[in-house]
Amino acid sequence: MSESALLQSIVELSERAGAAIMKVYQGDFEVDQKLDASPLTAADVAAHNIIAMGLSALSPLPQLSEEGADIDWELRRTWTRYWLIDPLDGTREFVSRNGEFTVNIALIEHGRPILGVVHAPALQRTYFASQGLGAFRQDGSTLPRAIRVSAAETGEAVRVVGSRSHTSHKEHLLHQFLGNVSVTAMGSSLKFCLVAEGAADVYPRFGPTSEWDTAAAQCIVEEAGGTMLCDQLAPLAYNAKASLLNPAFIACGAFLEHWRPFFQSAAHPHKT
Repeated sequence: MSESALLQSIVELSERAGAAIMKVYQGDFEVDQKLDASPLTAADVAAHNIIAMGLSALSPLPQLSEEGADIDWELRRTWTRYWLIDPLDGTREFVSRNGEFTVNIALIEHGRPILGVVHAPALQRTYFASQGLGAFRQDGSTLPRAIRVSAAETGEAVRVVGSRSHTSHKEHLLHQFLGNVSVTAMGSSLKFCLVAEGAADVYPRFGPTSEWDTAAAQCIVEEAGGTMLCDQLAPLAYNAKASLLNPAFIACGAFLEHWRPFFQSAAHPHKT
């Protein structure tokens, strides 16, 4: 299967998962809690099952999903190519019914996301990308259009996008450091997508995230011409350690050099 055909298949799979999510979203549903106290609904489980079966039919590659993450590191560390999935990113947004939740599916190869799909079923919007093919946005049944980042320029107002549910003290400090900023709150992986399509300049995150939260959107940001850097100012990598938690990171159209001292000091406050 060609890369473009595979990408289209994953887009269609994300839409099937999104349709199952919307069936739950449009009715009454119960909210349970996972061990980490994050919310879990029937929509998470339904989307996970659809994606797992769909990917198994497409390829024999291993799968790592938020709803099936109990895979031993000794096995996982041998993977060079695998699927990384968040069946419902933004469950808090789902529960609050604001529409800002997504289905995230990424293909990881040697620690890097090489294909990514972020589907927002309530918004009828899909962002997708594959290495070397570029990044795209599709709304409903309209034709996809290519998207591109818009890099902030020194001296101009910086358009910052942040989490609707998780905002840290360090992110508020960053806003003060940047000076002239406009801030937009957004849920789920849609924050990255605003950067990818040039509607925001930077998305900083100092609070905890997991690898399935970022992989699909990272591919989209990078294929749109942007960058996503970890606290070491290197591209965010995957499946490189036992923990599935990400370090602090920043997604942007271009990393401006005068941001470096603040980002590094905020990410590593105890280093001199």
